[in-house]
Amino acid sequence: MTDTLAQTDAALAPLEFAVTKNLAAKSPAAREQILADPGFGTHFTDHMVDICWSVKGGWHRPRVQPYGPISLDPAAAVLHYGQEIFEGIKAYRHADGSIHTFRPEQNALRLQRSARRLALPELPVEYFLQSIRELIAVDGAWVPSGENQSLYLRPFMFAKEAFLGVRPANKVAYYVIASPAGSYFTGGVKPVTIWLSERYQRAAKGGTGAAKTGGNYAASLLPQAEAYENGCDQVVFLDADGNIEELGGMNILFVKKDGTLVTPASETILDGITRNSILELARDRGLTVEQRPVSLTEWREGVASGDITEVFACGTAAVITPIGALKGAGFEDTQPTGELALSLREELTDIQYGRIEDTHGWLHRLDA
Repeated sequence: MTDTLAQTDAALAPLEFAVTKNLAAKSPAAREQILADPGFGTHFTDHMVDICWSVKGGWHRPRVQPYGPISLDPAAAVLHYGQEIFEGIKAYRHADGSIHTFRPEQNALRLQRSARRLALPELPVEYFLQSIRELIAVDGAWVPSGENQSLYLRPFMFAKEAFLGVRPANKVAYYVIASPAGSYFTGGVKPVTIWLSERYQRAAKGGTGAAKTGGNYAASLLPQAEAYENGCDQVVFLDADGNIEELGGMNILFVKKDGTLVTPASETILDGITRNSILELARDRGLTVEQRPVSLTEWREGVASGDITEVFACGTAAVITPIGALKGAGFEDTQPTGELALSLREELTDIQYGRIEDTHGWLHRLDA
């Protein structure tokens, strides 16, 4: 693992990818039919990236190959011990036809932090960026051009060594797959109803809450089902101290009447790239930003008194989602909605799609 960590500090030569074209690739007509109404996470491009890692060989055998099933030994460590991490990032087609992604180095660094926590090798930032470019070089035609459409990229890494024993795996696989995505909201952005989970926790202090690993999402599925049973769209969790943590897959933000933007801080919260970008855009507007613990009492009393004027959630898929109601055992609080969330959403997506100037240098061109 030490050798891999050292690689991230040195200038790395690009990997030499072998490319095997998919002979059963979708025809242009079939692809365009999918892109006309892609949904989210239901269709996949023709190819995927595959890079191997081992203790002896480091990162090796990089390739772009036809999208298809992955062969695993039944004793593969990921199947028994959940040693797995992933990322979510989008590619956007601009009006001139060029393809860009948004702050990919932040996804690469977060993948490294997740890897460190799950005892997986840290993929160098340069390799992360190259893996996305290599996939786009083959499947760039899958990046849709419709309004608010994108190509969702899913890099992921898992332990593939076959053994039964609780230790970090000595063999690991890294893949990138891609799925065209339509607008997250049909008919425009609408406020969602949130269920407060007081019985279940998403993560614990010292656990994997700050890592993007499948176990965190698995832990959220039962309370998410509880949310559905109570007529809610999403679930919000409390941390071990009873403070607001995050939704099942999104960060949460509160707007106070003085214009301050507040978001919970906890070691169990995933460091959201969309959230961090929103906070920076808010600072650009002269707004005060606070990252600190937020209690359930502060939330409910703030809404009741009018001190909190807006509540919204954010993440890669939905960008920004206003929250219209908070429901829990024996209560339902209507949440105030306002203009700041939608204004920040418009500014952020305008940057991502190249409709306004990117003054922060957040965009990274993939097809150049």
